[in-house]
Amino acid sequence: MELYLENGYTSLNKKGEELCGDKVEAVSAGGYTTVVLADGLGSGVKANILATLTSKILCTMVSSGIELEECISTIIQTLPVCKVRGVAYATFSVVYVHTSGRGYLFEFDNPAAIYLHEGQCVDFNRTEHNYFGKTVYISELNLVKDDCIILMSDGVIHAGIGKVLNLGWLREDVMEYLSRTIKRSMSARCIACLLGGACNDLYIDEPGDDTTVAVIKIREVAPVSVMVGPPVDKTQDDFYIGKFLTDKGKKVVCGGTSSQIVARHLHQEISSALDFPDKDVPPIGYIKGVDLTTEGVLTLRKLLALSEKYKSATDLTPKYFTKRDGASMLANILFEEATHIRFFVGQSINSAHQGLPIDITMKLKLVETLTKNLKETGKIVEVHYD
Repeated sequence: MELYLENGYTSLNKKGEELCGDKVEAVSAGGYTTVVLADGLGSGVKANILATLTSKILCTMVSSGIELEECISTIIQTLPVCKVRGVAYATFSVVYVHTSGRGYLFEFDNPAAIYLHEGQCVDFNRTEHNYFGKTVYISELNLVKDDCIILMSDGVIHAGIGKVLNLGWLREDVMEYLSRTIKRSMSARCIACLLGGACNDLYIDEPGDDTTVAVIKIREVAPVSVMVGPPVDKTQDDFYIGKFLTDKGKKVVCGGTSSQIVARHLHQEISSALDFPDKDVPPIGYIKGVDLTTEGVLTLRKLLALSEKYKSATDLTPKYFTKRDGASMLANILFEEATHIRFFVGQSINSAHQGLPIDITMKLKLVETLTKNLKETGKIVEVHYD
């Protein structure tokens, strides 16, 4: 079974601050994923700069394979100590893990990370180490499919303090909440948003501290192929469709002409849904052998709007799409379910669009922007033009 590491995060700014004092940095290369959550002392611009400096240095060093002790000692010696409080100017949690599930976690003064295993939240086996007078906790990782690591800044355990809760949100209660609400199908970004939204509710929409949740999830590879438009050379239709259909994973067809070509190749009929869950999105179609069939440009436009909200680290709307219109269903497949996405983009000009403000350039631009947004959420994306 081929496994894939995905990550996602969400951040809430302290009330009245334009910048967040927490920073998440992530790099994936050579089968390894490195995720750093740094929390700068205080809030606002200074905290943001300190957290950014910390996360950048650590992510660069750890992902480059530099020894753990050198990474920790470099950052501890680099960061100054607050003369008033006697604490470091930034705290951090770092995950370095391979797609095999093996790796390590080390934490300095952030709330202890939570390990989601077999649907239940538990603690890591942490060992205490001392570097230059600072206590760092290190955990060995041996993740299996659907395991998650949940990193958080102290804004999470401070949530609700002095408002809904007297002592804030105890870590044990956070674990109980996650064990109860997380579903196996949820992506890393969805889980981060779920916890971030709960914190925002406890703060009554007025966070008293910068609050960040970062999640790393190991999951089975889930490829999806998307066909957008027929090829320029009509004699290549069968070859083009053959490549599309022989790909592994789910199949999605966008566009009326594309649907007709695919249906003809499969010797199937196209049927259309009769309901309009969203008045701005044309109804979906059905072709036996294809997982989802949608209209083209209008659906892609709506999909792009959904993707902008999905990738935003500050948007707390749920990251799973329950509506049954074509754009929402496609968004759920691409952003929640897929790990690897391959676009087959035909550049044929649709005669039905003559006289309308729709052309091939618009379609290509939609795919290009959508590809960028997918990559920003950690998806592996390929685009083939025909």
